[in-house]
Amino acid sequence: MTIEQITFEPTLAGWQRSARHALQLGLSPDEIVWHAAGSAQPDLGLFQEHAADTTPASQAPHFKVPRSFLILAQNVACHSSEIRWALLYRVLWRLTHGEPKLLEVAMDQDVHLLREMDSAIRRDVHKMHAFVRFREVRTEDGIYSVAWFEPEHHIIELSASFFVDRFASMRWSILTPDRCAHWDTRELRFTEGVPRTAAPTDDAVEKLWLAYYSHIFNPARLKLQKMQADMPKRYWPNLPETAALPSLIQKAPKRVEHMLATSERRKVQETDFSTPPVPPSADLRQLQAAAKTCQACPLWKNASCTVFGEGPAHARIVLIGEQPGDQEDRAGKPFVGPAGQLLNRALAQAGVDRAALYVTNAVKHFKWVPRGKRRMHDTPNAKEILVCRPWLEAELRAIQPDLTVCLGGTAAHSLFGSPVRVLQERGRLQPSPCGGQALVTVHPSSLLRLPDKAAQEKGYQQFVDDLRLLANRQ
Repeated sequence: MTIEQITFEPTLAGWQRSARHALQLGLSPDEIVWHAAGSAQPDLGLFQEHAADTTPASQAPHFKVPRSFLILAQNVACHSSEIRWALLYRVLWRLTHGEPKLLEVAMDQDVHLLREMDSAIRRDVHKMHAFVRFREVRTEDGIYSVAWFEPEHHIIELSASFFVDRFASMRWSILTPDRCAHWDTRELRFTEGVPRTAAPTDDAVEKLWLAYYSHIFNPARLKLQKMQADMPKRYWPNLPETAALPSLIQKAPKRVEHMLATSERRKVQETDFSTPPVPPSADLRQLQAAAKTCQACPLWKNASCTVFGEGPAHARIVLIGEQPGDQEDRAGKPFVGPAGQLLNRALAQAGVDRAALYVTNAVKHFKWVPRGKRRMHDTPNAKEILVCRPWLEAELRAIQPDLTVCLGGTAAHSLFGSPVRVLQERGRLQPSPCGGQALVTVHPSSLLRLPDKAAQEKGYQQFVDDLRLLANRQ
């Protein structure tokens, strides 16, 4: 079998001319080596150089192929792989030699590879549309905009029309290592590629863009892995906004917490929840009397009573729980049920006198759902925590403790005004928003829900260790 070398212009049009001639001569894919003009010539003279097609168009055979192949070929011709030309001809040969429905066979190896190359080009074009950033250059003729981009494939000519449509009235150039596109508001032209040093690195507008990008950055939607998949790091040096990303990513958790807290306050304002009747007095007895009449949220309807805090009026330490439980609701006192008994035992083991503490809850009414004849605990939501928070603030203003201990997430949420990661923050003294210091730990009821005895004992000892920080502050 004679092997023919076909040297052609490495463009879609150049390949089409040579492919049409090869089909006319009946050359199968195995009989051809495709050689792009301008690349290194194969050595040792192993191939015959094929002559150009001189057959008049009127006498040339007509080969019919699906329009979908022409669309695929337009994209695949831009791929950087050297096998693209041979692959295109192999598929073309099969389409015109007994397999007209070949492109419908998704599992075929050639079709699969062709479509993979097509997808790679589409992704590269999409990245170019998304990540090209122009910088202004002042010239004698006015402002000229220049961008630098490094595509994976030869897509500059395929992508340029998008920028012509979007920036029709702007003079611009897009520089790449392979080819460059230039638009003067009337004509689009292309030149050879240039090095990175030919592109500007800064302009005055970038500061405004960075400020705008930082303003519209939504920390609640931050997903680092997806962001890096959508915006690969290889493009970051060309994107001015990436200079702000490290700081925006670092601040994202706090900004999300602030957004949630703001949203919660807005939701409360938009509902029929009312303002609790907190008196201006700093007297705990007056606060307790006023709390008995509170109907600011719907929880009072199913509760037996308001369970206010109890303990010395000038206690140095305040313990905040979540809400009353079933037994607390019946007794009208905080922490008298199973969780309260566990708390008493842990305090005693830590060397803390409960009688010296003021003990209260973030929410003053028992929230529950019926389960047969039992009343089962139901966690307060953000609205209920926020509405009840003025009572807690009034208690803390009246007592002015040195240390406020948050037992669980609801208590910490109420004190700090936003959700708190208890397991990350537990056992660490930090400033309290209501004065003095704050300590976050678990709620004793969470220890009762641990799955086995070993886990309960370990959790209990950790809880006692947290409470030991209270011993020298009574």
